Amino acid sequence: MIKNSGRGFITATLVLIAVVCELSMFAQTQDSTAFARARHLQHGINASQWFYRWDRDYSVQRLETYITADDIALIAAAGFDHVRLDIDADPLALWLTSSQWGGGTTAFVTQLDRTVKLILDHHLSVVIQIHPQNSYKLQLRQGATNVPQFNELWRALAAHFASTDPEHVFFGIMEEPFQDDTYHWQGIQNEVARTIRTEAPQHTIIATGDRLSTLDDLLAIEPIGLSNVIYEFHFYQPHAFTHQGADWNSVFLKPLRQIPYPSSPEGLSSKLNEEPTIGGKYFLAQYGLEGWDRARLEAMIAYAAKWSQFNHVPVCCSEFGAMRLYAEPSMRAQYLHDVRVALEENHIGWAMTEYDGSFGLVTKANGVAKPDREVLRALGLDRPTN
Repeated sequence: MIKNSGRGFITATLVLIAVVCELSMFAQTQDSTAFARARHLQHGINASQWFYRWDRDYSVQRLETYITADDIALIAAAGFDHVRLDIDADPLALWLTSSQWGGGTTAFVTQLDRTVKLILDHHLSVVIQIHPQNSYKLQLRQGATNVPQFNELWRALAAHFASTDPEHVFFGIMEEPFQDDTYHWQGIQNEVARTIRTEAPQHTIIATGDRLSTLDDLLAIEPIGLSNVIYEFHFYQPHAFTHQGADWNSVFLKPLRQIPYPSSPEGLSSKLNEEPTIGGKYFLAQYGLEGWDRARLEAMIAYAAKWSQFNHVPVCCSEFGAMRLYAEPSMRAQYLHDVRVALEENHIGWAMTEYDGSFGLVTKANGVAKPDREVLRALGLDRPTN
């Protein structure tokens, strides 16, 4: 009996090893399409505040002029390879209701179609990413009542763009989901991904972590049980530098001005005297003591590569940047350079935040965009542009 049991154990073990090896081989090859498609998302730019606005100004005049054909041409000429579009869920929901009642399309979706075509015509790839307002995300977080609506929204959107080139049109499930239960979000994301795959079977899906799409959030989730999926994260660390002056995040960030990068206790000593509160001094002292520099950034971003390798799926950094209003320009450029190099050394594609705005690449005067050459050099994209 002992002998037979041993033989049976050995046989079962060999079978288990064979199954594991087969699954491992499958895992290594199942996302070959996603890895190939990820090559189109190596150096992109976010067209933020275009189809997503806190003030919800989606007039045709604004949609036609906020970013123009000249801007898209500049993006292509500079050497970017893709544009990421954040799309507000509310006007999409109105479009879906209108379509269901036989009303056809809406001006918002007509402009979105025009924009997607414009980007593709300039030989750029495009990420179509739903970015709901916070109230929408909160409803999704509080219960399942909003999940069917979100799923149906993606069913309609994926079907609408199913005829576009799957090599260059990507579907991002949600921008910063703001969910506080990882498993709840993974259930939603799995369901939506399968719906997208049903309606647009050839297109690549982009999935994300549950809260603010940070690297921490990415590392906490499990991959979706589908092939042809890319996983994204955002990288804005350290906030004391990247969000200095921000008035929507932390009370300690709002008063910050000219914060140095890289950080050290010595480099922050004079800045501590400028802080109006003990809490602010503590926050800034932490930044100095943590020693933020290129080596630290590389050590952190390496974990995204480790997660990618462990799960045999591609990863991209869909947002990174630093606010420009109060950052010293050369230090901001150095930070952007260091993050970009760290990403590329780990074979992770990226998209800078953003084309225009507080994190922007360009400044505009009389409708004409002028790119920041120092930032372009930091991104490795200093090519001649108009």
